[in-house]
Amino acid sequence: MGSLPQTSTPSLSSREGEGAAVPVHVAMIMDGNGRWARSRNLPVAAGHRKGAEAVQDCVRSAIRQGVRYLTLYAFSSENWRRSAEEVGDLTSLLRFYLRHKLNELHEQGVRLRVIGEPERFEGALREELRRAEAKTASNTTLTLTLALSYGGRADIVQAARRLADQVASGTLASSDITEERLDQALQTSDMPDPDLVIRTSGECRLSNFLLWQSAYAELVFMDVLWPDFGEAEFVQALSHFAGRQRRFGGRPA
Repeated sequence: MGSLPQTSTPSLSSREGEGAAVPVHVAMIMDGNGRWARSRNLPVAAGHRKGAEAVQDCVRSAIRQGVRYLTLYAFSSENWRRSAEEVGDLTSLLRFYLRHKLNELHEQGVRLRVIGEPERFEGALREELRRAEAKTASNTTLTLTLALSYGGRADIVQAARRLADQVASGTLASSDITEERLDQALQTSDMPDPDLVIRTSGECRLSNFLLWQSAYAELVFMDVLWPDFGEAEFVQALSHFAGRQRRFGGRPA
């Protein structure tokens, strides 16, 4: 599947009549911070800072367009392979974002959730994440999920282990393991599967993100680097989604 060009797109509203198909759940692979910085002879940390601003724009756009769930691939389990300096920059930026932008998210009615392995981060950041989740737990406008130290394969393995433990303890028969039971054992069991997965920077792969959950998601790959991603690009991706016919393995009516 080819990537979409960067174009200016008019606003798409979920209120523009019954035919305006707005996805309930949008998942984002935010790619290109490093390339954005290098193309400007800036340190990679500058790209991550600009990328954090794009996150704010994305959240506002999702709310305006009527999206109910937004999941951001903020730090993959493979990102630990990066230099200690870059990992430190990323975690410091996340801590800054939580401290200085959480009130804005709360006022917007955003519920913040974390999936992955947040326990791998240092204690101060874990506590910031815990407080952010607790403070926003009752908000209903948008559920913003940060995938931190997350890997789709690891998520499936953990779910399989949970079911295996139930079988071993005698509380579940192996014959009762179904797709639905495995789905409920995943970290995302309290949210719908993504309708739309967007990846920036021109790369066309999922990179171990929501592998089970994205089985029937529509995929949109965009050439824009993540720090340059704004509402026009978000609306363009939603417009592309609205033009697709989702059949889930069946045939069109």
